[in-house]
Amino acid sequence: MLGSSIRAQWEALRPDDELILLDRADVDLRDSVATARALAGLAPDAVIHAAATVGGIAAKLAAPVPYLMDNLQVDASVIGGALAAGVPELLYIGSAVIYPEGIHRALRPDDLLTGPLEQANEGYGIAKIAGTTLCRYASEQHGVAYRTAVPSNLYGPGDNHAAGSAHLIAAALTKVHDAKEAGSPSVLVWGDGTARREFTFSRDLAQWLVGEVGRLAAWPALLNLGVGHDHSITEFYEIARAVVGYEGDLEYDTPKPAGTPMRLLDSSAARELGWDPSTPLADGMAEVYRSFLTPAH
Repeated sequence: MLGSSIRAQWEALRPDDELILLDRADVDLRDSVATARALAGLAPDAVIHAAATVGGIAAKLAAPVPYLMDNLQVDASVIGGALAAGVPELLYIGSAVIYPEGIHRALRPDDLLTGPLEQANEGYGIAKIAGTTLCRYASEQHGVAYRTAVPSNLYGPGDNHAAGSAHLIAAALTKVHDAKEAGSPSVLVWGDGTARREFTFSRDLAQWLVGEVGRLAAWPALLNLGVGHDHSITEFYEIARAVVGYEGDLEYDTPKPAGTPMRLLDSSAARELGWDPSTPLADGMAEVYRSFLTPAH
């Protein structure tokens, strides 16, 4: 999702720059030898590393191994390969799950490694902490500009809507759509609906990041990127109901895990650099739903 948004924004905003795209069909990024060979052959001026194995709470709890192992392998291959190829600048897309759970305020970079991670995201969080730390080490040791962007949760066209692995907004829209199509009187929500999450529209993030490539040396080692406000799970489902046009009820499956009660980023440092996401949540969710109804072929 983010990778496709970055591609679209790059082609629109920087058409004179050569953009080289690598996906899993081109190289298995878990393979350090193949990844290093690819980067050495391309010799890019900068790398945007947005590849990761991701999924929702259910998927991570059911099969946690790939969220730790795949991401450790991918990050070591890409960051190590970039260093070996002499790439001077790398933008690593991190994740807000690197921060400890149980902090009931906006999360700051100095919160890193100050407490235990959320259980459902532990493996993914450990891998992302390792990637973030490796970028900092590389920058300090080799004088390169390898920086970590830590977005809030993301949503946008091209999101994963698959049952069991979709993130919150895509899952909510899909479940509400399916309930409307089936004439079901209610939609089942994991947890009690009170947990709060911050979501940023992927195009807003991609547009800003594309403009930042080439001046990452001005960034701190880690930069939080969120919209600055959060919503409850219930609120996301209510917006999904309005977008889909569904009048049924929300039913809460309270024994199911809802994740950490709050995850909101302190993005003040990014604001000082010009970060200013503008897409209202309801408008963004409506665009995601339109994309879901008319997928690209």
